Amino acid sequence: MPRYLTAEEAADELDIAKNTLYAYVSRGLLRSEPADEGHRARRYRADDVQRLKRRTQQRTDPEAAARTALDWGLPVAESALTLIKDGLFYYRGHDACHLAKTHSLEDVASLLWDTDDRIDINSTSLPAYERPSSDPESTLGQMQALLPQMEDTDDHAYDRSKAGIVRTGSRLMDLLTTLVESNHGTERPGPVAERLGIAWKVKETALPLLNAALVLSADHGLNVTAFAVRCVASSGTTPYGAVSAGLSTVRGRRHTGNTARIAALLQEAGSPEQFRATVRARLRRGDTVPGFGHRLYPDGDPRAQMILEMLQATRPMSTGTAFAEAAQTVGPDLLDRPPAFDFALVALERTLDLPSGAALTLFALGRMVGWTGHMIEQYEEGQVIRPRAQYVGPPPKTGAA
Repeated sequence: MPRYLTAEEAADELDIAKNTLYAYVSRGLLRSEPADEGHRARRYRADDVQRLKRRTQQRTDPEAAARTALDWGLPVAESALTLIKDGLFYYRGHDACHLAKTHSLEDVASLLWDTDDRIDINSTSLPAYERPSSDPESTLGQMQALLPQMEDTDDHAYDRSKAGIVRTGSRLMDLLTTLVESNHGTERPGPVAERLGIAWKVKETALPLLNAALVLSADHGLNVTAFAVRCVASSGTTPYGAVSAGLSTVRGRRHTGNTARIAALLQEAGSPEQFRATVRARLRRGDTVPGFGHRLYPDGDPRAQMILEMLQATRPMSTGTAFAEAAQTVGPDLLDRPPAFDFALVALERTLDLPSGAALTLFALGRMVGWTGHMIEQYEEGQVIRPRAQYVGPPPKTGAA
């Protein structure tokens, strides 16, 4: 569906008269804007029309509403962590983009975990464990191999009180950060962003970029990784098991595992000057173009916008920044979608010359904060998540076979 609809198209989609459409606009249910300068015609946001259409269908068909609840449908759980509204997102009522500029990841952890205690991530010597690979690109695989072995050595792993989860969440952030450091021969105490900067040999002036990426990754509502973590936590397992589920999910190509496909797109282009031609060629072949658009942000992902603005302000001459600038033009022109957050993370990886796969590592370490917040909420709720499926198979057989 196009991004905007005419009045006739919007009315047809909603199966209403145009006068009713105008009434919806006056009541704030739909947004409209001038279609062209100097003309009275208005155009209507397609996402608003679809949202209103779903709401109408849900009121008239509750069973359909239940079936679509797990696909961007009605809320299925309560959470006090993240609000996404009007193109912005907030951590417990605080503008997340502002926090990314003014506060450390550890400060945001205290906020999302709703604790007055300062979250100190002190480097812990990484115990010997069986590594699946020494290749830094397999960092998330190493994390998943580490978790069950560390769980066996943690006497507090089964403490599901809020204080216990805060303690275990801090330990997990420390252990996984130490794992990244160990792949590069460094281990030291301090904030996560500083430790990553030293491990990846990033200049001190670039540390705000790493911290911003971590903070913006911390949480994003009940997405697939958070839902996976909450489902596993609801079974009563330890935070180690729940985080392992989150790591499995985040590696999927429909989530931030998409960063590898974006990196391949930039590699295919070779240079920012060839980016438009590369995207055009992909479209001509019918291939996908990853890294653009987000369903919750039709006007642009604020996380991506912030990272790309920081790159332009601090590293204007870098190739990664040039790719970001090309994407900001090519996306709206050819795809009608601006760059998404995962594209911004890959551009950051390129700009700072980080190890391959660092974009996904940054996201996973930042999202650890949100996963811990979701675990705290889920353990406190104390109920197993158990949705029902609508059976659509063959009817029961009766009589002799």
